[in-house]
Amino acid sequence: MSFEPLIAPEIFTLRPDFAVLSIYAEHARNSPCDEHSSELLRSACHELDSAPWAEAHLTSWRDAYRAFGAKPQRTPCSVEALRKRAQRDQMLPAVNAVVDLYNALSVRYALPIGGEDAAQYEGSPHLVQASGGEPFETVSEGVPKIDAAEPGEVVWRDARGVTCRRWNWRQGIRTRITEHSTEMWFVLERLDPMPTEALLEAGAQLIEGLRRLSPGIRTSQMYLDASTSAANRTQRVSPLTPIS
Repeated sequence: MSFEPLIAPEIFTLRPDFAVLSIYAEHARNSPCDEHSSELLRSACHELDSAPWAEAHLTSWRDAYRAFGAKPQRTPCSVEALRKRAQRDQMLPAVNAVVDLYNALSVRYALPIGGEDAAQYEGSPHLVQASGGEPFETVSEGVPKIDAAEPGEVVWRDARGVTCRRWNWRQGIRTRITEHSTEMWFVLERLDPMPTEALLEAGAQLIEGLRRLSPGIRTSQMYLDASTSAANRTQRVSPLTPIS
């Protein structure tokens, strides 16, 4: 199956330095949390300041959020939220082996990393600015609900709806990786000044960790930035029916 993300040109207008490493995995296996995944989380929490670009990278993400009208102090990017929790609790919450793996790498590299159940997607993922009203499936106080994206908000979406709001702030429930997921998509998102080499290194460690869990896994990678994504600019994203 081809699973290639598309990035709208307005994203690079907002942040010309944006780059993404897309990793698609087939024949994957997941499992409950174990001592290995717990140790990954513990080690990452003790290495919060190991990346010399960490604080500057978080500052870049705050600026990127402000550029489309979000308030990063209220809705921080995914890695900033994880780091704050690690600083507060000296540990990160365990979810399952795959989620623990990419959360640990996210904190260690000060890098937003998302993991998605690709089998739950309808069409390819698109990173766009929302028109406003696009549906987002989430949970509030334990009850499923549908929120709406705001006009101009940067979102990941597919043909059915928004899969992640405010660039990488909050993932929808439909595409979360569970212990039953076998087809997975990971998105690693960088801005300056994080070195591209560090982005690729994080991707390599993610694949290595996935292979430990799934010896028969098949993976493919795609690197996209303002120059390599030029072909995407001919692609059109079908509008979604807004929430009335």
